Order: sequence, then structure tokens, then C-alpha cells
Amino acid sequence: GSVVASYPYDDSPTHKPTGVYSKSADDEVFKYLAKAYASHHPIMRTGKPNCPGEEGETFQDGITNGAQWYDVEGGMQDYNYVWANCFEITLELSCCKYPPTSELQQEWENNRDSLLAFIEKV
Repeated sequence: GSVVASYPYDDSPTHKPTGVYSKSADDEVFKYLAKAYASHHPIMRTGKPNCPGEEGETFQDGITNGAQWYDVEGGMQDYNYVWANCFEITLELSCCKYPPTSELQQEWENNRDSLLAFIEKV
């Protein structure tokens, strides 16, 4: 897991596992939407989720281009953008994929304002 807003493209022409920025025609719009979410999240906006095993991982402004982070060939986010003109971002919301019930209230509080800000933009 991680805490970051990721935007297309997730796939790159080189298919290198990581580090290749794969810019879409709507790159600025995607960055705007990703920042709208990330800037209101108390952990995401720092760009330093500090997840176990990935302590050094950083994301400027709490966002990343999907392929630059790690390449995903044939992903739904890219497919929907290319074939259905759907503007989707991927939100990684927690270091833990399945947080315990006792942490769900805090997760909601971490994401509430971000979700509302994102909805206002779309």
C-alpha cells in the first residue's frame, strides 16, 4: 500500500518497470484533479507516506504519474481513458490494504475533506 493520488498513463511505451513518465493529452487536467484530492489529505499532501518497507518513497505534492511510479500494462484506468473518455485517477489511501476496523474512523477523517474537494472539481 501507499498514500498517493496516481494519474494516467499507468502504461508506458517502454514498459520499463518504473521511472518513465507517460504523459496523456490531458496531463494538466489529471494533475489538477489528483492535487485537488491530495492537497486536502493530511498524509498524502506531505508526499511522504512512510509506509513500512517503503520508508524512502516520496511523491511531490502527494501525486504521481502511474507509469513513473510503476508500469501497469492493460490497466482499467488507461483503458477507460482511451476507449471511453473517462477521466479516472487511482487513490492509494493507506499503507495497509485492509485496515482493521478500529482504524476505519481515522481513515474516513483523513479522506473526507479530500473526497469533498475532489467531487467539487468534477
